[in-house]
Amino acid sequence: MSAGSRSSFRLVFPKRDHKMVFAIALPMIISNIAAPMLGLVDTAIIGHLPDAIYLSAVALGAMVLSFIYLLAVFLRMSTTAVIAHAYGAENITEQQQHFVHGVVFAVVIGLSIILASPLFARLLAAILAIDGELLQLTNAYIQIRVWAAPAALINLVVLGVLLGRQQARAAMLLVIFTNAVNVIADVILIIGLGMNVAGAAWASFGAEWSTAIIGLLIVSKALRLKRFPMPQWQNMQALLNMNRDIFIRSLALQLCIAMMTGYASYYGAPVVAANAVLMQFLVLISLGLDGIAYSVEALIGQAKGQKNSERIRRWYQLGLLWSILFAAVYAAIFWLFGHTIVHLITNIPEVINTASIYLPWLIILPLIAHWSYFFDGVFIGLGASKAMRNTMLIAAFGIFFPVWAITNFIPTFATLGNHSLWLALCCFMAARGLGQWLWLRKSSYMQGQL
Repeated sequence: MSAGSRSSFRLVFPKRDHKMVFAIALPMIISNIAAPMLGLVDTAIIGHLPDAIYLSAVALGAMVLSFIYLLAVFLRMSTTAVIAHAYGAENITEQQQHFVHGVVFAVVIGLSIILASPLFARLLAAILAIDGELLQLTNAYIQIRVWAAPAALINLVVLGVLLGRQQARAAMLLVIFTNAVNVIADVILIIGLGMNVAGAAWASFGAEWSTAIIGLLIVSKALRLKRFPMPQWQNMQALLNMNRDIFIRSLALQLCIAMMTGYASYYGAPVVAANAVLMQFLVLISLGLDGIAYSVEALIGQAKGQKNSERIRRWYQLGLLWSILFAAVYAAIFWLFGHTIVHLITNIPEVINTASIYLPWLIILPLIAHWSYFFDGVFIGLGASKAMRNTMLIAAFGIFFPVWAITNFIPTFATLGNHSLWLALCCFMAARGLGQWLWLRKSSYMQGQL
């Protein structure tokens, strides 16, 4: 094959390649849909109790722990990367070691979260100015559920192993199992035994630990582990560095996302509510684009483990093709049905009218954001965590915050109001994708291909 033909973007791929992509993507898309759908049942159960304070306490407590676990997503990403490389190299011993190292990190971080948990309620009270019975109930929820922190983080490691080994169906079943156990336990503990907030916490506790136990058994069987080998401390440094890099990257990302709701408060309550509604469109976007990213992580990671640059480029091109198609479909759906989606999320006229003003940003956002979703999968597959971190920091502090500052504090642009936040978000997503693309152009895997 000539250099010219190698560098051209291929639009035709064997049917088996598309099947391999969706053998991973489809179960993960279903998992992404199943979790919030079953979560709605969870909310409905506690939400039908006679006092709204119970729902508020569970929502606040779950928000605190979900935010912490979201920052710990580096455990899933780094594990997927190193397992995929070892899986591609057909090195079962190395897979076993990476799994053990991931579990060690999960347990240590989980225990640290438990030790720090007495501070959570104080921070929540200081940030949101809540007190009295609501604060007591929220703290009670946190202090029960936090004991499942090691299990919740072990589940991230288990998910990383299964994705790295391309066992997406097992990963999907575990996600569904977690939420099903949680719902059943909610019915028994909240409705049957009248345990209210404590019942919701114990339900989540039981779901997370039962999933962790089953997940450990599944992975141990897949990796032919009869006993846990001793961690090889000298080999944990690479995984530690990768975890550090992805944590910093996730922190910068969450800071930018938080600004979309936090700073919107200066524009008034209707704008805060409208932004919260429109941010749900990002959740819809992630349902599909995350599935493609998961496939890219696993397949490119396997190809790297095989030291096969041609396969890396092939999965890159096929993944990008599907990412573009998904983005175009999302843009079309938001253009045609965006107002309908807003009405499904809220029935408050003022919020609907305000959200409609900023809806055009959401129509173009999938076409801009899909690059960063896709490239995240490529970077994880390549194990390029440092590049992920650096491109994220440049996009956040070199683009998002400067654009936001210019459009808020320079009189010429200050009339943009809430549009400035959406402009900053779109510029941020574009900068992430562009920065990652520029890095890939110089990488040995893509040299002369982009």
